[in-house]
Amino acid sequence: MLHNLHARVLPAREAEVGALLDGLSGTRDRLWPHDDWPPMTFEGPLWVGASGGHGPVRYRVEAVTPGRCVRFRFMRPRGFDGFHEFSTVPLQGAPSGASIGDRPMTELRHLLVIRPRGLARLTARLFWMPLHDALLEDCLDRAERQLTGAVARPARRSPYVRMLRRVAAVLAPKVRARVR
Repeated sequence: MLHNLHARVLPAREAEVGALLDGLSGTRDRLWPHDDWPPMTFEGPLWVGASGGHGPVRYRVEAVTPGRCVRFRFMRPRGFDGFHEFSTVPLQGAPSGASIGDRPMTELRHLLVIRPRGLARLTARLFWMPLHDALLEDCLDRAERQLTGAVARPARRSPYVRMLRRVAAVLAPKVRARVR
């Protein structure tokens, strides 16, 4: 079983962070880093049962709680049995005093849980997860920028991720041609 969590505490109300979730894959998506990664697209609104994904990764919407959580069930790549989800966690009243002045804090989380099967046991760790981690950090940077106007500590891509992106860019047209 593979568990992967990315989270960022943002100086914003849960409703402000939740609005980013609600806009996922829409024409005014302010969360997904679509300028630098394959866009997240669905055949319709982000409702339970909608199918879509980004690039070669395909999933369907399994659950939606507006402004709080959206869960996706993987359909591809083959061998990815599991889900990924975005959620918000308000931190007001947290023991750590999670606020800046009077500004409440909210944690934006992305959780991925899969049980890789077959070849995915190898490709998940060597190919998919490094790219996934980089994409999610870009996504959290985008959320922070949308809500604060800046990013305190921008994510940096490792040389390995940069190499994987170059390889993927060369292979993507060939893969699309075979699928047609």
